[in-house]
Amino acid sequence: MNSYVEHAHGAHDEQHDHHDSDKQTLLGFWLYLMTDCILFATAFAAYAVLYRNIATGPAGHEIFELPYVAIETAALLLSSITYGFAMIAGYRGNKSAVLGWLAVTFVCGAVFIGMEVNEFHHLIAEGHGPQVSAFLSAFFGLVGLHGLHVTAGLIWMAVMMIEVARRGLGSVTMLRLNCLSLFWHFLDIVWICVFTVVYLKGAM
Repeated sequence: MNSYVEHAHGAHDEQHDHHDSDKQTLLGFWLYLMTDCILFATAFAAYAVLYRNIATGPAGHEIFELPYVAIETAALLLSSITYGFAMIAGYRGNKSAVLGWLAVTFVCGAVFIGMEVNEFHHLIAEGHGPQVSAFLSAFFGLVGLHGLHVTAGLIWMAVMMIEVARRGLGSVTMLRLNCLSLFWHFLDIVWICVFTVVYLKGAM
C-alpha cells in the first residue's frame, strides 16, 4: 500500500515538474519574441528615418508593385490559417492531418519567400540595389530581415514535420509545435506592419 502511494506521489510530482518545464519553455520563448520585437522596432525606426532619402535612386511609388505584394501577403496570411488547422489537428491527435496542414503551410511560406527573392532580384537587376540610396538600404534591410526569419521558420517547420512523422504527437513535440506557432504568427503580424508602412505608404 505504501509503495503504491509513493508511486502515485512520484508520478504526480513528475507530471507537475514536466508541466512546470513546459511553462518555463513557453515563457523563455515569449522572452525571445520580445527581443525580436525590439530588433524589428529598430529596423522600422531606421526605415522611418531614411525612407525619404532617395538620393539619385527611385522613390517607393516608382518601384513597388502592390498587386504583386498583395499576392505575396495573401500567401503568408494563408499560411497562418493553415498552421492553425495543423495545431487543431495536433490537439486531436491526428498525425496525418498535422503533416498535411504543415505541408500546405510550408508551401505557402515557400511561395512568399520565392516571390520576395524574385522582387529583390528584379530590383537589383534594374539598378535599384541597397547601395543606391538610404531608402533602398533601409528597405532591403527591413524586408530582408523579415525574409530571413521566415526562412528560419521554414527550416524549423521542415524539422518538425520529420519529428512528427517519426515520433508522433507527444507532449514535447506539441510544445515545439506551439513555439513554432507563436513564431509563425508573430512573423505574420510583423509582415502586416511591413506591408502597411513600407508598401502601402510608399506607393502613395
